[in-house]
Amino acid sequence: MDAPHPRAGIEMIRAHMQQLPDLGGRPAIKLASNESAFGPSRDAIAAARAAAGHMERYAEQGTGALQAAIGACFDLNAEQIVCGPGSDELLTRIVRAYLEPGQELIYSLHGYAKFANYAWASGARPVAAPDREFRADVEQILALVTDRTRIVALASPDNPTGTYVTDAEARFLREQLPERVILVYDAAYAEYVDAADYCDPAGLVDDYANVIMTRTFSKIFGLAGERLGWLYAAPAVAEVMRRLGATFPVSATAMAAGIAAVQDTAHRQFVKGESNAIRETFSSGLRAEGLRVYPSQSNFVLADLGDPERAQGAYDYLLQNGIIARRLGPAFADCVRISVGMREHMTLCLEHLTAYVRAN
Repeated sequence: MDAPHPRAGIEMIRAHMQQLPDLGGRPAIKLASNESAFGPSRDAIAAARAAAGHMERYAEQGTGALQAAIGACFDLNAEQIVCGPGSDELLTRIVRAYLEPGQELIYSLHGYAKFANYAWASGARPVAAPDREFRADVEQILALVTDRTRIVALASPDNPTGTYVTDAEARFLREQLPERVILVYDAAYAEYVDAADYCDPAGLVDDYANVIMTRTFSKIFGLAGERLGWLYAAPAVAEVMRRLGATFPVSATAMAAGIAAVQDTAHRQFVKGESNAIRETFSSGLRAEGLRVYPSQSNFVLADLGDPERAQGAYDYLLQNGIIARRLGPAFADCVRISVGMREHMTLCLEHLTAYVRAN
């Protein structure tokens, strides 16, 4: 008897997330998944708890109040905002809507790994553009555009490097793309950026009808466990995204927490300031030990240990000392990615890495 077969391309998808190691009940410092070490706003926690008291009810009013809160926070038209259970789900919607089997999605070779998976899941073809030292190269992306291209997907700041494209680069990329091609700009870490030449992706959306910006509440807002994201797009595109959403796309607790989170400006500013200061102190400490650290505009750093064996040894040494970092795919075999944690945790992490590097 024939077994069910998935659509073409599904077999090409590889697991993206790796299960974190179990330390057997020992206390662990988790610096692996780029969550906010400072947690959510107290207001967000209180709002979620209040909403949980009515979890038997659907969110009948939809996401309008959340859209309005996001719009007020970022000075955007709320009608062009679409909310969903994480930006990952929204990126999936975009591909479902605009990429047909046989068409192509272009992404940066060593950028956000899931872009290729979205294309495979739709029976389409992901096309990897060469980068420059793990940083997206817009000219290489443009060189790969063909009649089959329908989406160019770009993460900035990118993961796992924390690098970004400048405003000039992003606008040049968009201006050179055919009108039929959608530029998807994933800005999950945008709230951490302090680079003066960073491209405001919302401005690109306002200027061009074929740009979509995706964002998340999982990082600076500290709501990773609530699974909440949003996108900003031209009105016609936003309407398409709503049509593809679930009947009740966001849980009541996530919506309540999200509204409170974006309204707590002081907490967001505190998290950005602390995270970026800690990141720079930690990065400087690693560089002082002779390690290459990729310039990051996010809440993590990618440290190059020089060779795969040394990198694995550093990861294992941290693990032995109760610190969980992240090892990545073959292209990053020389590297360990470390999320920004509390100041005392990063000091301890730096001490252990320094001890390992000096001994190896």
